[in-house]
Amino acid sequence: MANPSAVCNGHLHHHHHQKQNNLLKSGIYKKNGITKGLKKNGISNGTLYKKKFVEHFEQAPMYVAVFTFLGFGVGTVFGYLRDFMRAWGLEKRNVAAEREQQKDFVPLYQDFENFYTRNLYMRIRDNWNRPICSVPGPQFDLMERVTDDYNWTFRFTGRIIKNVINMGSYNYLGFAETDVNALKTVTVELQKYGTGICSTRQEMGTLDKHVELEKLVATFLGVEDAMVFGMGFATNSMNIPALVGKGCLILSDELNHTSLVLGARLSGATIRIFKHNNMQSLEKLLRDAIIYGQPRSRRAWRKIIILVEGIYSMEGSIVRLPEIVSLKKKYKAYLYLDEAHSIGAVGATGRGVVEYFGMSPDDVDVLMGTFTKSFGAAGGYIAGKKDLVDFLRTHSHSAVYATSMCPPVAEQIIRAMKCLMGLDGTTQGLQRVRQLGKNTRYFRRRLHEMGFIIYGNDDSPVVPLLLYMPGKIGAFARRMLEKNIGVVVVGFPATPITESRARFCVSAAHTREMLDTVLNALDELGDFLHLKYSRYSKSSHPELYEETRLELED
Repeated sequence: MANPSAVCNGHLHHHHHQKQNNLLKSGIYKKNGITKGLKKNGISNGTLYKKKFVEHFEQAPMYVAVFTFLGFGVGTVFGYLRDFMRAWGLEKRNVAAEREQQKDFVPLYQDFENFYTRNLYMRIRDNWNRPICSVPGPQFDLMERVTDDYNWTFRFTGRIIKNVINMGSYNYLGFAETDVNALKTVTVELQKYGTGICSTRQEMGTLDKHVELEKLVATFLGVEDAMVFGMGFATNSMNIPALVGKGCLILSDELNHTSLVLGARLSGATIRIFKHNNMQSLEKLLRDAIIYGQPRSRRAWRKIIILVEGIYSMEGSIVRLPEIVSLKKKYKAYLYLDEAHSIGAVGATGRGVVEYFGMSPDDVDVLMGTFTKSFGAAGGYIAGKKDLVDFLRTHSHSAVYATSMCPPVAEQIIRAMKCLMGLDGTTQGLQRVRQLGKNTRYFRRRLHEMGFIIYGNDDSPVVPLLLYMPGKIGAFARRMLEKNIGVVVVGFPATPITESRARFCVSAAHTREMLDTVLNALDELGDFLHLKYSRYSKSSHPELYEETRLELED
């Protein structure tokens, strides 16, 4: 059996140091300040990809940026004015404040930290946290609510808004459903096991359903073993600290999800950020890490691990996996791939970005994904070599402290995964994957033709449509709801200050009629709010990609 120290925390110093010395001796690296990355063998980036790789990050016209900053500026000025009025009792103070008896205490609520929430977010708060009262399928029912005090509080009218087209849920393959026949096995498991486990995996919380699910996940991904967890967010935040620690280096994409960021911070490892999907930025960090080692001591890093996502949930971009794998092999680093949004959503049979690029699962050291999106359930998984998974069964904080996944949820995942694999005796799973691809490409193509600026890869079901100006965020979401279309809008600080957007999530369950209804509404609203900014200008993000020369090792 292989030594688990190759991927597990605290055992890699000699192993990784030896790899670095071998690279230095081989002449791939130089210590004279001028470093050479990968071999210049004439193989361009394009030969790493077996299909055309197209992504869009068009810049808006300059006037849009000017008016966006101006909008935030005006909002900030009026925010200070309203804070002044609240301080002098000219306007009602609705936010949390210190009691008079505690005026000599250090403030528990920092006014300035909540400035944005009080004065900007509150104006458009009605566009978030809307209560849904049905399954979040291609359509849902919404509880109507109104406000009498400018969004500080809400009251329900008792009216239900029926059949709102759902363009915001991560229901990529349409498995969020209530069909009695589809959920028959889930109902059986609910009656057999009940709803909860009331224990952790290491105590009394491992059931035969968990074992069955883990074997199925490993088979689906084509790896040796897998472990499942009850919460997708915790799959990252609680397992990364088990894999890396002090003396290790994490190289993280600047747009990684908060769960990855939190896990990296909790680990105690050194964190360095590379530009989104930019191989030159990543390669420079890898070179510097090999050459200079740890700060002050100059010792070799015990471990270098690259954290990336399959599909980035705010950009709609797909990781440049072939190039990252090439770099990680050349520099002898490890790769942690978060496939939360890509598993089930891309690839010929829904097996994620590894399949999408025609690569081997063995190219990725740690495969992570969630069941909360394509599988219509909850939880997540870590998959890879058996040594890795066995190590996590013992050292994962989630396995030790968190309650196990409830059996009906496990059965829902098994049902959906068997459907994808064709083990249910039908081709319905494959049809769902293909339908998602058709819907995605159709929706993106039509938005491009209308003149909207949208971000991301042509095959990504996450479709960000840029709104830019803060005043248009609320107007867009409210107008769409008036047309019985539910959308997700996102603004600063969740996005860069000049890149507020609406984020659409396409589903295999969306019919062509639904998509056309949404597209027609967008076409009309785009003219009304002047959102069609596209000039078909060249992307500003991958300006350095063409310079890299990479090769894949056997």
